[in-house]
Amino acid sequence: MKGKVLFSPSPLETLDRARNDLRIGLPICIIDNAKCWLIFSIETISFERFSNLDENSEFCITEKRARTLKTIPYFKNIGRYHLDKTKGIQWVKAVADPVRDLNYPMKGPFTPIRTGSADAHQLGISICKKAKLLPAIIAQQVDHVDKNITSISTSAKELINFDENIVNIAAANLPLRISSDSKLHVFRPVNGTEENYALEIGSINRADPVLCRLHSACFTGDLLGSLKCDCGEQLRKALQTIGEEKQGILLYLNQEGRGIGLANKMRAYALQNQGFDTVEANHRLGFEDEERDFEIGAKILKELGFKRIKLLTNNPKKINMMEAFGIEVVKRIPLKTELTPENTNYLATKVKKSGHFN
Repeated sequence: MKGKVLFSPSPLETLDRARNDLRIGLPICIIDNAKCWLIFSIETISFERFSNLDENSEFCITEKRARTLKTIPYFKNIGRYHLDKTKGIQWVKAVADPVRDLNYPMKGPFTPIRTGSADAHQLGISICKKAKLLPAIIAQQVDHVDKNITSISTSAKELINFDENIVNIAAANLPLRISSDSKLHVFRPVNGTEENYALEIGSINRADPVLCRLHSACFTGDLLGSLKCDCGEQLRKALQTIGEEKQGILLYLNQEGRGIGLANKMRAYALQNQGFDTVEANHRLGFEDEERDFEIGAKILKELGFKRIKLLTNNPKKINMMEAFGIEVVKRIPLKTELTPENTNYLATKVKKSGHFN
């Protein structure tokens, strides 16, 4: 018994295992008041598993997605609906993925479920978000589950946004064009999710406010030079500013697409090509307009000994989040970028709908 306690996964580790299972198309079991619910990601469910669902299965989407489909969600943040298997797997995948809306324009009518507990369904949606999957699930109540299926309780919902400790697993000097006196730190969350990076430039007095940039990863802008956003230009200007100051820190956080992941960002881009702005596209996908969590950034700063910063940002939410997590922002330094025909609407939406400084 002692060995079982020592070596069995904790509730938080089981939750992380559930996230990975959904990504590879496996179901998970969520237990709600002794009721067992098999939960499948609509994005990753296979044809074989879909074919074996029973007639009492249901599908669930977020309130944001439900509103765009002109159906009423009767539960907090989600809608539950009876699943008509005769419509086929491609139909239910189109319900989850708005990029398919033009190919499946007539999806309804939907048959909503209005009673009962939705705790298991809400937790399933939240795990999908953590897995960077479309926030849409199929749920089937069962009497028992295979022992090989990962099982968690709805009490795990209290852990879903728990930001675990991070470990500075590696660091080395890294001479750059902006400064030969620089060091790169690699931080890994103990739950095994994406690593995050801290670039420290110069010899910094920890007692003084440090020039700091919190930069969310943008593969398309940072690496490919995309013109649809200003991320790459912001990254380069932040590095230039820190280099000119001869000291500062840049955090590179793996929160692609405002926290929804690269695949979902590409779906959002496809929707933008249809005429939706960046916030509307996120909502059609079922996400909030902002899914990032900057607590990880505050933890990295504290781990490196920084408590006061001069923040390079146009985003007031970053300031508020840093203050909320115990990092004093003594000054905001704006990052001005160039307007182009490709990014004008994107930047205007950030100001109008996301509250960014102009």
